[in-house]
Amino acid sequence: MDPRKFSDLVIFHRVSAERSFTAAARSLGVTQSAVSQTVKRLEADLGLRLLSRSTRSLAPTAAGERLLATLAPVIAEIDAEIEDLEQLREEPGGRLRVTCGKHAADTLVWPAFSRLIAAHPEIEGELSVENRYVDVVAERFDVGIRLRDDLEMDMVSVPVGPPLSVAVVGAPWYLDSCDPPVTPRDLSTHRCIGFRNAGGNLSPWSFEKDGHAETVKVSPSLIVNDGDALIGAACAGMGLAYMLEVLAAPALNDGKVVQVLNDWCPPFPGYHAFYSSRRHPTRAFTLFLETLRQETSPRTSK
Repeated sequence: MDPRKFSDLVIFHRVSAERSFTAAARSLGVTQSAVSQTVKRLEADLGLRLLSRSTRSLAPTAAGERLLATLAPVIAEIDAEIEDLEQLREEPGGRLRVTCGKHAADTLVWPAFSRLIAAHPEIEGELSVENRYVDVVAERFDVGIRLRDDLEMDMVSVPVGPPLSVAVVGAPWYLDSCDPPVTPRDLSTHRCIGFRNAGGNLSPWSFEKDGHAETVKVSPSLIVNDGDALIGAACAGMGLAYMLEVLAAPALNDGKVVQVLNDWCPPFPGYHAFYSSRRHPTRAFTLFLETLRQETSPRTSK
């Protein structure tokens, strides 16, 4: 490609984003006339009208919209790459944006994140705690922490936490009133408390024993979308709840709930850090992953 044409495309993209020749010229540090002439030259080279102009408005034509659909992600990726390259220096300064759910934040991410920022105040840290699914590439996060599911193409996943396990729990007096389940299929005779995840779906109840995996689709008598409400409902005797064992541990220790189907709930890999394989790891990012591993290594456990 003619290098001049690439420059013209970048200027066309900026004009379309600003919806103004004047604003685009100001942001690029050139004259309004130069920007206008560049767009006219690009249109002449392509033989197509790319912008619809009037005295009050400026908008891409159908051809312009089609060109922008290709240009926008390419320019965004180049901008991100340049930003990453600018942070590749010996000192771990620059920006570090991390996203995770509340449980991961409380038990794993915040201790590591806060320790890293305290040791390196030159890092501009941002921790976003939310239970919805986050597209780390589209929302410009450096790394996300979550239980590993099927990852998107071009994503890298690194284990950063200890193994976890799920538990099916219910109030003792609820289980005294009926026969406790012995196999996952027995759940069909029980009141169950469903959990609606951030994607709006009911979380499945998955089990495994002796290499045999089984997923049960329960018909919940109650549905919640909050972990505290989930364990609270189980403690209140509203049925059986399926959750991470670590979340149920305080209630189990206090005898407010008891666990069933223990032999169907083996440990599974815990939290993973996931990030785009297309982004070069910055020094701050590398230090964060190292700090996460240190938080969960046996020598640092208390």
